[in-house]
Amino acid sequence: MNKKWTALVLALGLAAGMAGCGNPAAPSSRQAASGPVTETMKPFNVHQVVAADNEKGRTVMWEMPESKENSLEYRKKGTDTIYTVPASGKALAGNRGIKNGMVYTAELTNLEKGTAYEYRTREENRVSSWYPLATDDGGAFKVIVTSDSQSSDYSDWKNLIRHAADDHQDAAFMIALGDLVDNGDDEYQWQTWFDSTRDILSRIPVAPALGNHEAYSLEWKEHMPDRYLTHFNLPDNGNRDFKNHYYSFDWGDVHFTVLDTSLNEEKEWMPDLYEKEKVWLEKDLRETKKKWKVVLMHKDPLQYGFADESRPHREEGFSEEGQYFMPVFDKYGVDLVLSAHLHTYRDRGHIYDFKRSDKGPVYVIDGLSGNVRYPGLWKKHELDEYVAPQPETDNYSILEASEDKLVLTGYLPDGTKLHETVVRKG
Repeated sequence: MNKKWTALVLALGLAAGMAGCGNPAAPSSRQAASGPVTETMKPFNVHQVVAADNEKGRTVMWEMPESKENSLEYRKKGTDTIYTVPASGKALAGNRGIKNGMVYTAELTNLEKGTAYEYRTREENRVSSWYPLATDDGGAFKVIVTSDSQSSDYSDWKNLIRHAADDHQDAAFMIALGDLVDNGDDEYQWQTWFDSTRDILSRIPVAPALGNHEAYSLEWKEHMPDRYLTHFNLPDNGNRDFKNHYYSFDWGDVHFTVLDTSLNEEKEWMPDLYEKEKVWLEKDLRETKKKWKVVLMHKDPLQYGFADESRPHREEGFSEEGQYFMPVFDKYGVDLVLSAHLHTYRDRGHIYDFKRSDKGPVYVIDGLSGNVRYPGLWKKHELDEYVAPQPETDNYSILEASEDKLVLTGYLPDGTKLHETVVRKG
């Protein structure tokens, strides 16, 4: 065969392989690559991210120091047939001692419900080790809920998330309710956060919410949350201008809606954020067919007065976000709203039409999962039904979803139980 024909055959073979990427019915073959495949690729910050439908899909992300063509290989656990999907790369500018790098994203589709897979990254003939991945089986599940992991050195955060993962190894995924890092433009903090979750988020996906601290520059000025938007490729919300800001996903019989509550920090660049988000929110909640509806948001819907009399007077009531979004939650029958931001763990029970009620969503604010503590900062709100012992330390929650109830249980890092909230259908 002459050189022209050889080039043509190789080109056609490559095109056919790319056409089959991600489609189990047409797997691309890696055995045809020249040279041996070696397990010498060392990706870092490997993490799974929830897909819109986790019975069939999953997003996998990782980082590498240089810009080269990367791909993701996966197979059903215990089988030899390997499928390949291409990865897209996005440059990541380093700072604070972190070098420039690349963030890669691969989106898996057409997976099978309730199935154990394993995946690995690939660069030329170098591959990583295999990582586990399990799709949603549509039944009952457990999820780790964290909030405000922002820290000075992230040692408390690392201790907490590793204890949570060890004590609840059957958790299907993890929720992070915003303020993952203290300064959203500090890449050193992002790298430390991901390092703390190493071997956790490579096997279960994360569902993050954008917090206000993600939208600060190194000079502590309002700033677009560019690094958050780069580190998490989230389900499509239908608006390219707000990509990765807000989204929704399903797991089991629960529909999760995740809001961006950082209008005050982002308004210079997107002043109509809440207006566009509210239109999307109504459509999202109206169209879901799932039994349960859970909203995840960073800023709390309630407003608290300061217990410290040296601070300016602040009326108890409802925050800007609460006044704007709570009527939508009432209208579309949201069951549970989980928030953060104030670094205090409190259960407020059912609230409907801005009043205590026996119907409407149950509102729980998670405390903190890092070491930025506000001891004794807030007064007790008249709608509080439970307040964690003061002064508060770091904590996390476990959300368990079954056919007849949602159960949220708060824990200290050592496993001590704080409180249990049970939500049932009326």
